[in-house]
Amino acid sequence: MRPLGDSPLVRNDKTLVLAHDHGLEHGPKQFSGVEERLDPREVFEMATHDAVTALAVGKGLAETYYPSYEDDVNLLAKLNGGSDLWMGDPYSPQNWSVDYAAELGADAIGYTVYPGVNRETDMFEDFRPVQENARDHDLPIAMWSYPRGQAIKEHRSPSTIAYAARIGLELGADFTKVKYPRDKEAMAHAVRSAADNRVLLSGGSKTSDRDFLELVEDCMDVGVSGLAVGRNVWQRDDPYDILDKLEGVIFEDATADDVL
Repeated sequence: MRPLGDSPLVRNDKTLVLAHDHGLEHGPKQFSGVEERLDPREVFEMATHDAVTALAVGKGLAETYYPSYEDDVNLLAKLNGGSDLWMGDPYSPQNWSVDYAAELGADAIGYTVYPGVNRETDMFEDFRPVQENARDHDLPIAMWSYPRGQAIKEHRSPSTIAYAARIGLELGADFTKVKYPRDKEAMAHAVRSAADNRVLLSGGSKTSDRDFLELVEDCMDVGVSGLAVGRNVWQRDDPYDILDKLEGVIFEDATADDVL
């Protein structure tokens, strides 16, 4: 891991990544009810909010839209991803290189691995040159660590999520994004398992303001370093309101009750 005190991804030792890779990963159905956000400019504008320390997007969005926002948005280049149309064992192919991301002005690299799938060894091998090349460019790297596969009966069990967090540390990520294991103490165990690696909570599907903010508060209480969130922000009628509230909970030690 690299020191991150001067990284643009970190503010007051905390991080809020706005993720917008859903068009590739899940398709246009994710924009039902907020069809105007099929235009990525809508989400790039959200990423200019003071609470957002980075925007995670893939190659096409970075190429097309980031040049207009490079002064106001920190780019987390999401290097791999696959579509929801594929029905086989999960595998996330690499779509662009660290070198090209750096050329476009990336501030960090993002990469998904699926521990437990049949091609786990391939994904770990794919990650190695990405991680080492990111080091060459002095770019921090965030791992999306999402256990899958037939051998894993419960993807969000405390032991599975703790293992996911540990894998990020072991393979050389600086941040590891994991799902919530449905229990505050289980999340604390995942944070301890990650040691000095920075754990980011996956924002998940859209929930109510209170449920979402109380979840984020619980995770911050047990040492999570921040949040990587997409739908729980840009699927809302007023995404700027929830970003205001997240800013309080993540960066200012406010409670959910304080901001609601």
